[in-house]
Amino acid sequence: MDGDPAVEPEVDSFSLFLPLPYRVAFIAVLGIWAWGLNLHYLHLVRIDVPALIRYPARSGQQSSSHHHATYQLATLLTLPLVGSLLLFWLITRGDRHAALSWQILPQSYLLFLMLCFLLPIKRMSRSGRLHFLSTLKRISLGGLAEVQDGKFGDILLADVLTSYAKVLGDLFVSTCMLFSRKTTSTAKPDRGCGGAYLVPLIISIPSMIRLRQCLIEYLRVRRNRTSMSGWGGQHLANALKYASAFPVIVLSALQRGYDPTTFHMTEAGLFRLWLLFVFVNSFYSFYWDVAKDWDLSLFSSSRERNDPEHPYGLRRYRYFHAREMYYTAIVIDLLLRCTWSFKLSPHLDHFNDLEGGIFLMEILEVLRRWMWIFLRVETEWVRNNRGPAPDDILLGEYGGKLDED
Repeated sequence: MDGDPAVEPEVDSFSLFLPLPYRVAFIAVLGIWAWGLNLHYLHLVRIDVPALIRYPARSGQQSSSHHHATYQLATLLTLPLVGSLLLFWLITRGDRHAALSWQILPQSYLLFLMLCFLLPIKRMSRSGRLHFLSTLKRISLGGLAEVQDGKFGDILLADVLTSYAKVLGDLFVSTCMLFSRKTTSTAKPDRGCGGAYLVPLIISIPSMIRLRQCLIEYLRVRRNRTSMSGWGGQHLANALKYASAFPVIVLSALQRGYDPTTFHMTEAGLFRLWLLFVFVNSFYSFYWDVAKDWDLSLFSSSRERNDPEHPYGLRRYRYFHAREMYYTAIVIDLLLRCTWSFKLSPHLDHFNDLEGGIFLMEILEVLRRWMWIFLRVETEWVRNNRGPAPDDILLGEYGGKLDED
């Protein structure tokens, strides 16, 4: 990077405090802590998550050690992160030039984070990391396990990746800026680094993965069609949900690089079109969360919704006995579904010029997914032990037998 102040990259106040690589690392580690809490609480209510995702058995240990191992891994990743960040603050002391010069600190931690997942260190939840990496490899290559091999785990991880879509984009931006001669990764993020459409393409990859999984499930149902499995229409409807994210991402990219000489639409017209698609994506996803992923009756017929065997809008079999938990989850999911859709748009820069706003919205989406996992896993456990709900999407088992997926 040229040392001339006239050509040095811009550094915003939030990046002086928390550069982009640290933000990516923070959200990644936060996700590990959140997963540990998922495992812990679900274990307390006697839901066997490792059995649902076909996690390898831990011989001679209790199943509760899964969340203990996750907490241990999260702690081992958190301590160096805190140490690295404190050292960065101590060295830079809010100085712009120092922050630009010391990108090695946050980038070194990102490298450490990656190596912790790749190296076979036994004391760092080795089996869990290997299971995660093997699942990630399978779904990234377009695969989907059979039910007995952990299909639910594949789908759960792919759904989590959709919540990390913007974080993956930031990871690419951070890496791109690291190797750029014009800037550094501790400067104000250049989300056009690598080209106008490369970051939107990376953001869309998790939705592509889930879309392909839905189509695989549809084809499996068609090949092994039974009276119980139906014709697979629900898989196509689910695929449509993920496909509805693509117009939002594409239109966002077009608005960022809007040029009236190349578009046959006004900027206002482009925004209205984006608004239409983001509305459809947000509320379609919210409906699917409540009605399909959580099997709640809020959007069912009036008779089913008001069934005296369960609280209004919920379902008969529940492992979380406080009905307020379900109602609170529904409200939070609706609010944050809409927030997440706006976060995928470059219009966020117009609403909030601070990088801190983008970071906050990424955290909120990870927390929304953390909350979603509790009810999604509970729903799958209910399907396995009480039989699938009507129009089940064939993720679990039925009557103690593996489904004929």
